[in-house]
Amino acid sequence: MKKLFGDLKRDIKFKTAGPGHVLTEETRNPTETKPKGPEKPRRPPAEEAQMAAAAALSRMDIKQHRRQNASGPSSLRSEVKKELTAEAELPEAQTPNSRDPSSAVKEDHTSFSVTGVYFICPLTNASIAKSARDSHIKETILMKFADDPVRASIMMIHTFNKDKERIKIACETLGKYIDNICNNPNEEKYRKIKLQNKVFQERISELEGTHEFLQSIGFERKTLQVAGQENEEDFYVLNEEFLTTFEDLKQYKDELLSAEPVRAQLDRRIQVFRPSSQAAKFELPSEFYNLTADEIKREQLMRSEALDRMTKLRTKAMRERDEQREMKKYNYTLLRVRFPDGYILQGTFYARERILALREFVHSVLEKDWIPFELVAPGGQKLKDESAMFIEVGLVPAALLTLTWDAEVLSDLEAAGQSHTSMLKQELLSNVQTLV
Repeated sequence: MKKLFGDLKRDIKFKTAGPGHVLTEETRNPTETKPKGPEKPRRPPAEEAQMAAAAALSRMDIKQHRRQNASGPSSLRSEVKKELTAEAELPEAQTPNSRDPSSAVKEDHTSFSVTGVYFICPLTNASIAKSARDSHIKETILMKFADDPVRASIMMIHTFNKDKERIKIACETLGKYIDNICNNPNEEKYRKIKLQNKVFQERISELEGTHEFLQSIGFERKTLQVAGQENEEDFYVLNEEFLTTFEDLKQYKDELLSAEPVRAQLDRRIQVFRPSSQAAKFELPSEFYNLTADEIKREQLMRSEALDRMTKLRTKAMRERDEQREMKKYNYTLLRVRFPDGYILQGTFYARERILALREFVHSVLEKDWIPFELVAPGGQKLKDESAMFIEVGLVPAALLTLTWDAEVLSDLEAAGQSHTSMLKQELLSNVQTLV
């Protein structure tokens, strides 16, 4: 077969090489050749033609052709020749090895069990995609300056800067400035902050929001003459009209020191599905993994090796190393809980959240949230340890759990004539969906 491909390629190259000449013949003078007119620009192939060419470029499976072509080697030779001819006629930009990797197919979120990971902004209560989370919060804080510049600047300091230790030092230094003003109202020097001061430069100046905070509580930037110096220097100077608002300044200081960064809460994306045999089937977007695309592919191969590793003698250090590596793979998990009546509850969780969070989630969707229940993992294990993380008990990156009611409580409900056909809230059942 290799010889067949080699013969065909040589045949095509020979025919497309142009006119030949006798070896003993003198080389033709380039001036004797007729001048060619300007070459017409090649029209780019239509989209359909490009798709057809790309399809032709993929090598045919020889075995498949053997099964399909009952006429024998002559038919195979003819079809292979067509493929090679098409390859020779394709422009270089269309060859398989030169395709732009950026043209890879993007994730089709319509085929996933959940469209993505979403968060609830605490300032707007809007549900936002993970990719837009940080920009949405930042924009919301900046817009808040129009209504409440002091608290907006405090949010900036604690949210836009990531180094917690630097934030703490900056807030304590700003608090010290305010204390000096309130404790020494008649001392003019405490109402001035030199911008080139070493402490100010190292602790405050480089952090986002610190300048906005000083300006919002009454400091103005001014250029002043310094005694004993020829050059003027920049200062923050507290406006005199703010000297009577010491109580407000103390309140701002307390808020600055006690504030927390603005953090979006994970949106559970609650969904309820009708009973389905597809409940244990999951297709997740890449956001659920703390892995690259190649690592996600390798994950499938690693699963097949897991059984072999379990049968081998491993040291405690080896087991701990594997466990740590496993815990770093996942950021989120998609959990489904199947109720006794077949309905399926779905929600998104952090991979390191605890069983207690799932129990609270289930309680929040029940009409009678006081009814006790048990959660059973896919392997039949009852999840009694509420402090265990999902990733520790293997409920990542997705899992289908089973819920069972307390038998005695159900008996009491039946004796009291209370129906327990479905325990889910009616507003959820009114939006029930079908798993596909």
